[in-house]
Amino acid sequence: RLHTQTHLMKELEKIQRVLGKQIPGAPHEALMVLDATNGQNAIAQAEQFGKVIGGTGIVLTKIDGTAKGGAIFSIKARTGLPVKYVGVGETIEDLEPFDADAFVAALFD
Repeated sequence: RLHTQTHLMKELEKIQRVLGKQIPGAPHEALMVLDATNGQNAIAQAEQFGKVIGGTGIVLTKIDGTAKGGAIFSIKARTGLPVKYVGVGETIEDLEPFDADAFVAALFD
């Protein structure tokens, strides 16, 4: 979904509302999946999705293929959401729990 597509964002709100009616407290986890190669656009997406559905964390994909991984700092600062996972490849096995210390250390390697 693109944050610029109003009808899709409204659909997302409806999904969340229906879940909440069916299961008390649902959704229990709402992760925003963002593409690290989008840079500043990923930040805008995070802000807009946050306004619509809130969220409990972020999954940042394609972190291995970009120098724009620094967007992770802006996304965290603007949304207050923790980065929970990063994608470092193309398979499900390449989705790793985010380790902030390792990420910062890798910036200086």
